[in-house]
Amino acid sequence: MKRIILFAAALLLAFAACSASPPKQYGLKVVKEYPHDREAYTQGLFFYGGELYESTGQTGKSSFRKLDLESGKVLRKLEFDKRYFGEGSVMLDGRMYMLTWTNNVAFVYDAQSLKYEKTCAYPREGWGLTTDGKDLIASDGSAFLYFMDKDFQVKRKLKVMMGERPVRLLNELEWIDGKIWANVYTTDMILIINPSSGKVEGVIDCGGLLPQSLRRRDTDVLNGIAVKDGRIFLTGKNWPRMYEVRLVEK
Repeated sequence: MKRIILFAAALLLAFAACSASPPKQYGLKVVKEYPHDREAYTQGLFFYGGELYESTGQTGKSSFRKLDLESGKVLRKLEFDKRYFGEGSVMLDGRMYMLTWTNNVAFVYDAQSLKYEKTCAYPREGWGLTTDGKDLIASDGSAFLYFMDKDFQVKRKLKVMMGERPVRLLNELEWIDGKIWANVYTTDMILIINPSSGKVEGVIDCGGLLPQSLRRRDTDVLNGIAVKDGRIFLTGKNWPRMYEVRLVEK
């Protein structure tokens, strides 16, 4: 798996270098570290109303959580039936929306009480989910992002391109300063995407963010982007740390 990740990351960097107008290249500087639950297979991560939320996956272990940032403690937790594999999540206009991977359904909850409201049909694989404050924006592991209304009906489909090449495996998403940030699954890369054109305008190399000394057999890939008051937070699947970071242009 490690060789696959390194190869995929190198391939993305090669695409960027060969683009007619290559995207900006960034590294990271760690500002602060926070505890993160090693058992959390992170699928979605975001702040809402100043509070931190996370959705987790894996069959029989899928959940939605409200977290304390400083301690990593789970303050509230919704657990899902073992038939569901939880994926990306977001809150919009007083409701929490959460995707499932291959169950072809999405869930809607009241944002404040986390009371269940409804289950909606969902015709694609569920991967990442975010919002621009108006639409839901989802990924499905392809090179496309889907702008949807609150009933998960597609309003617009956006193809993400790095130069002349589509970028697949778009995963967890976050809306930051008018751009879409997307993890690329199996890599340590985050893309900064123009939401109008689909053009990749920036590539963030997150390699080495979690040191080898903190990794164990079940430690998985980078996946989790959140923003609060301009501060960027990153984590990964079964990572014991969450990191506040800032970008450093190369």
